[in-house]
Amino acid sequence: MVTALSQHAIAPARLVRGPSAWSASLDALPSLCRRPLLLGRSQATAHLRDQACSDLLRLGLEPLSATLQFDCCEDDLRRLAAEAQTGRCDGVIAMGGGKVLDAGKLLAHRLGLACITVPTSAATCAGWTALANLYSVEGAFRSDVALDRCPDLLIFDHNLVLQAPTRTLASGIADAIAKWYEASVSSGSSGDGLVQQAVQQARVLRDQLLLEGEAAMAEPGGEAWVRVAEASALTAGLIGGLGGARCRTVAAHAVHNGLTQLSACHHLLHGEKVGFGVLTQLRLEELLGGHRLASQARRQLIPFFRALDLPVTLEGLGLAEASLNDLNAVCAFAVLPGSDLHHLPFPVNANDLLTAMVSTTAESHPAESAPSAPAPCAEASLCPESSP
Repeated sequence: MVTALSQHAIAPARLVRGPSAWSASLDALPSLCRRPLLLGRSQATAHLRDQACSDLLRLGLEPLSATLQFDCCEDDLRRLAAEAQTGRCDGVIAMGGGKVLDAGKLLAHRLGLACITVPTSAATCAGWTALANLYSVEGAFRSDVALDRCPDLLIFDHNLVLQAPTRTLASGIADAIAKWYEASVSSGSSGDGLVQQAVQQARVLRDQLLLEGEAAMAEPGGEAWVRVAEASALTAGLIGGLGGARCRTVAAHAVHNGLTQLSACHHLLHGEKVGFGVLTQLRLEELLGGHRLASQARRQLIPFFRALDLPVTLEGLGLAEASLNDLNAVCAFAVLPGSDLHHLPFPVNANDLLTAMVSTTAESHPAESAPSAPAPCAEASLCPESSP
């Protein structure tokens, strides 16, 4: 059987992970660039970038420090591109959270420069992927951009990541666990072997996060923490690379994109909004798709998310006082033509989405209730009816 042509940017050319991964990677940097733009943002991590700059200078490199002022947006990117060109930079080292990593990847992509990502948290898999999200200056999601390749080098230094607030790991867990709930719906029936394997990897990833997420949060730096942090920041990216465009995001990320339209949500981390989006998607599957197992999955996830201090309701998102107009604006953006939400196997309008968003913790109707949730590693657990 002849299959359609498909291209995949699967993984960084090189990954270095573990304690002191930054120091262990220094000798590899001169082969990638001599005049890197060292990009960061947060004042909380400024001391890490200062140390990195000193390390680069000791190598004989000529780093140019630059700061992202907003989220990854065109205004910042134009300014940074001008700085990089004026400074004759031949590479970008992005050291920070997901927005910084996205900006660094996109800048390197547009200027044809080497790209090195150094995550300072496990909040997203942005350090891995050939994808960047663009936002407005105000922090509202605008679009995503597919890149030609993954970074040339990803440095996942446990010591750097351990300095991040605990909340960032919870966010990473929620973002990573969404891989299963979205990919199994959009691509669970795919006949493409790589996509099938990516979907099954997402299931294994979900099981590991359910089993070890709380232990990882309770003991930063412990064995469970290492597995969960790397699962969130690395394995989640691998799944997206292997599955490619056909292993899609669905409603969970569409809800995230809608929530970013409200300034009241800008204090929330990416994964905190995505986790709420997972619960919303499962509620849609219950209400519109009639999926009993979606109800079971939602009832298992709610206490897990609560244990990680992740928001599970609009109130938890800080939207208890949000106006109906504000909520309608979220839903209207999330259901725009071309939205990932429309990869659900049934039509959804803005009113449907609003109903699901305000009832993420609702009890299932007795007629729809499923048996109590099985152990996370059970084959049938949390599996939508459309899944393989």
